[in-house]
Amino acid sequence: MSKIVSTKDNLQILHEDNHIIVVNKRVGDIVQGDKTGDKPLSDVVKEYIKEKYNKPGEVFLGVVHRLDRPTTGLVVFARTSKALTRLNEMFSNRATQKTYWAVVKNKPPKAEDTLVHFLKRNPQNNTSKAHLKEVPDSKKASLDYTIIKTLDNYFVLEINLHTGRHHQIRAQLAAIGCPIKGDLKYGFDRSNPDGGIHLHARKLVITHPVTKETLVLTAPTPNDAIWNAM
Repeated sequence: MSKIVSTKDNLQILHEDNHIIVVNKRVGDIVQGDKTGDKPLSDVVKEYIKEKYNKPGEVFLGVVHRLDRPTTGLVVFARTSKALTRLNEMFSNRATQKTYWAVVKNKPPKAEDTLVHFLKRNPQNNTSKAHLKEVPDSKKASLDYTIIKTLDNYFVLEINLHTGRHHQIRAQLAAIGCPIKGDLKYGFDRSNPDGGIHLHARKLVITHPVTKETLVLTAPTPNDAIWNAM
């Protein structure tokens, strides 16, 4: 299965107005430029805006938050500096509701639970390890999960994040013996054909930075057999 990356012509746009643009990220997309030198989603969105609105010169686009490269789902970008400042505040103050879906092979110990760990990041291999007790340089991480569907060989969990830590969902689920499908980095036994993992940023509830209305944004899941069984 070859990986489809987003281009200005195939962008999956979930919401667009003068102040923000919300995109459904594909597996291969990288939100912001990094050492790989691959074109980031932020540049693709800029190209899309430039062409669609026939904008001369540089297009302003602010990156508000990121998703790990192998994950999919909702990403919000700011189209004005005012929107960027307000969205940054909202995200850093946790004034947003983020819901993720994850597919795991092993059944979690409970049908629903709150997980609290202390995550310590390892920059050498770009992972985070979940500890039950606080260790030096660790950060508290908390989430709720619920099993929302049982498939033939997998369980689908709905996750609500209370904190936003590096690889938080991946590390916390691995810590309870439930690594996410395809996530070799956190102990799953096989990679996915497209190199992604079955973790999807499904829903986001935010206050619009300018109009102040409540936006409830939902991202369709990728087209594959397991997600389609949802």
